[in-house]
Amino acid sequence: MTKTVAIWSAAFALSTIAAIASAQHRFRYHDETQTQPLRLQAATVDPGTSLTEISESQNSLKVSANGIPDHLVGHFPNRGNPHGISQQNVSLKIPANPKSARTVTPLELGWNFGVSLNGVVFDPLAAEFWHGDPNSGWSYNALGGAVTLGLDENFAHVQPNGKYHYHGIPTGLIELLDYAPNRHSPLIGYAADGFPIYAMTGIVDGNVQQMTSSYRLKAGNRPGGDEPDGKHDGTFNEDYAFVAGSGTLDECNGAFTVSPEYPSGTYAYFLTESYPVIPRCFAGKPDTSFRFGRG
Repeated sequence: MTKTVAIWSAAFALSTIAAIASAQHRFRYHDETQTQPLRLQAATVDPGTSLTEISESQNSLKVSANGIPDHLVGHFPNRGNPHGISQQNVSLKIPANPKSARTVTPLELGWNFGVSLNGVVFDPLAAEFWHGDPNSGWSYNALGGAVTLGLDENFAHVQPNGKYHYHGIPTGLIELLDYAPNRHSPLIGYAADGFPIYAMTGIVDGNVQQMTSSYRLKAGNRPGGDEPDGKHDGTFNEDYAFVAGSGTLDECNGAFTVSPEYPSGTYAYFLTESYPVIPRCFAGKPDTSFRFGRG
């Protein structure tokens, strides 16, 4: 998270042109180009009763939930996020027999990547862009800290409609699931294409292994001019590039693993400690129930 601001509306010094552009695109104006340390809201608040039901049919799993997490959360509203948590009508359909497609499908703004076992969705993309322009080619990394988002210790915050959602590793959830780094991660949830989601550790060739991202910061500096300047430091998603083989995971943060839920093995996604943390593409075909808005 960036430096604390006094109030939400005082975070930006808008010129007349910038204000018009921001209103036109309905996105906030930003010109930040450097990462900042995240200052997370302490997770000390009981959000209320979490209700989740996962039912299985021949071809799909259906997730029905109220969107309230089953762990403590930060204070909302807060100085970086002006919204309060409210119950949601979560109704998602997960393919029960997922298949990898010939080409990957990029995660787009307006889509949830997946859903956790507690019914809270993984929605890693932030609607924050260079100069408030979604066509600029530069989107802010929600975990880069340049833009204040009011994240709590679960790396989550709240949308205007009250939707609590994860931008990073859901710390409270994995603690409840008894995660330990010396064994395969517990099942965390499911992606929109039906493949399982795990966290950090998997079993490869019979051994527990730390699953690592293959994304790396680009060398050198950004273009400058009408585009951001400064070093590729992780402020923007576009500061990163996929470098095949530099980690254990593919471009969708996935790999084949053998887990208690899938003793014969399966392709699965992993949450990683480094970027992108939550995957940014699908190996299979995502179900349209995970689409919540227009990108």
